[in-house]
Amino acid sequence: MNDLLNSNPLDISDIRRRPISRPGLFDRRVLVAAGVLLLPCLIEGCGGGTTANANTGAAAATPSVAVVKVDRHDLYEEITIPAEFRPYNEVELHAKVSGYVKQMNVDIGDKVKPGQLLAVLEIPELQDELDHAVATQQRAAADYKDAHLAYTRLLEVNKQHPNLIAQQDLDTAEAKDATAEGALAGARSEVQKYRTLVSYTRITAPFGGVVTKRYVDPGALIQAGTSSQQAMPLVRVSDNNLLRLDFPVSVDYVRGIHQGAPAAVKVDSLGNKTFEGKIARFSDRIDDSTRTMTVEMEVPNPTLELVPGMYANVELKVDQRDRVLAIPVEAVSPGGKSVLVVNSANEVEQRPVTFGIETPSQYEVVSGLKEGDLVMLGNTAQVTPGQKVEPRITAPLALQ
Repeated sequence: MNDLLNSNPLDISDIRRRPISRPGLFDRRVLVAAGVLLLPCLIEGCGGGTTANANTGAAAATPSVAVVKVDRHDLYEEITIPAEFRPYNEVELHAKVSGYVKQMNVDIGDKVKPGQLLAVLEIPELQDELDHAVATQQRAAADYKDAHLAYTRLLEVNKQHPNLIAQQDLDTAEAKDATAEGALAGARSEVQKYRTLVSYTRITAPFGGVVTKRYVDPGALIQAGTSSQQAMPLVRVSDNNLLRLDFPVSVDYVRGIHQGAPAAVKVDSLGNKTFEGKIARFSDRIDDSTRTMTVEMEVPNPTLELVPGMYANVELKVDQRDRVLAIPVEAVSPGGKSVLVVNSANEVEQRPVTFGIETPSQYEVVSGLKEGDLVMLGNTAQVTPGQKVEPRITAPLALQ
């Protein structure tokens, strides 16, 4: 056989020269060559059968599944509500009396302190009236002094010499004394009135803040704010060190609103920067038309980075639950009524579950599971209830 395999390849021309009387040699060479060619195929066929058996054994192995332990967490439902900043205090300052603007000490953007002088009005006739009232007071004071001395002297003589002074004279002197005293009190009141009016010519800041609007210039005639609703103000002052945010909360979440509760405020115009605030007050009444309750929070603004009028998104935590059983959302099957649990025998078990609040990453478990249970994550279609599996504890997607 070796000699035959090592022989030279068959030459067709040689066959033609050989006599046909030697049958069988060509057929034997062809069969041997075919056998040599088929030998590797037979060997590969045997090898392919071994691989198939290995794959069949691997498929029969116990599958591994990702699970997570049921644990306790602090859960809360978070809602986002749009809102707009406004100053904590804001007022437009009007003049109490009519007059000309004599002096303007501030302009738009100026920071002011409480009691700071902002503007001065000029009212010459008001000062004249004050001077006249002062003179009237002085005259009334002199009349009172004269009447009071006359009455006290008559009273003293009557004590030393009874029945020397007629009783009618005493009564008249007493009446004049009382009248003079009343006239003096009226004169003093009139002086105080005009002094108060003169003080109204000095416009001061009622609180610290920023001048956000200036309406008049020196020389302008200002009408008294009480004389007409269309009277022009002088300036507008806003307290921006502490800002307010008013926003409506749906009736579904009213139960989770508490005074002093913290809330995060994100401002898109500042690169989605987050500021911390707290709920300061709420109306405690549901609006019939919108079915919402107005809630107000306070946001400190010491650097004046926030400007009234900016839009913000309030992220409010409502319906907070402490130390409740929770599972990741990826452990809940479609429909949200059951989960697959790997029991102590490493078998898959489908268990109905009742859920409470839902957060973006977790569900609160009200019933159906206990702490420490292993709940499957991900695609649950790869296994069936009762199937043996190998649990592999992993972290939820929210924590990866």
